[in-house]
Amino acid sequence: MIALAGCGGYTASGPYGGGGGGGGPVGSVTVGNNGGIVFSSAHNSTANPAVDTVAVGGTVTWTWTNNLGVSHSVQSQGSTAFASSPIMSGNGQTYAVTFTAPGTYQYDCAVHGTAMTGTVVVR
Repeated sequence: MIALAGCGGYTASGPYGGGGGGGGPVGSVTVGNNGGIVFSSAHNSTANPAVDTVAVGGTVTWTWTNNLGVSHSVQSQGSTAFASSPIMSGNGQTYAVTFTAPGTYQYDCAVHGTAMTGTVVVR
């Protein structure tokens, strides 16, 4: 398991609604890519692991693009806890986290584990 810096530095909203802006840049991660087992970041053009970099106060929003009905989730790894709940499969559903402390936040999918991972870097 990977330890995280910046413990406790986030607020979450969801599982179905947007998140609020915290004043920092917004990150965007696609969950599923039409039923696939992938997190992909439009912000940094990365996938499995998806990597988003945001400023303190920035919000990352995960959007499900699951038109094949494959279930996915977002769950943090380590001592900082954030998670979309329940596990979702609906196209267009969103989950957002605003990061209020600098650090590196690792996450994965509860269904697919290490096959589906990501990182949020907050500066």
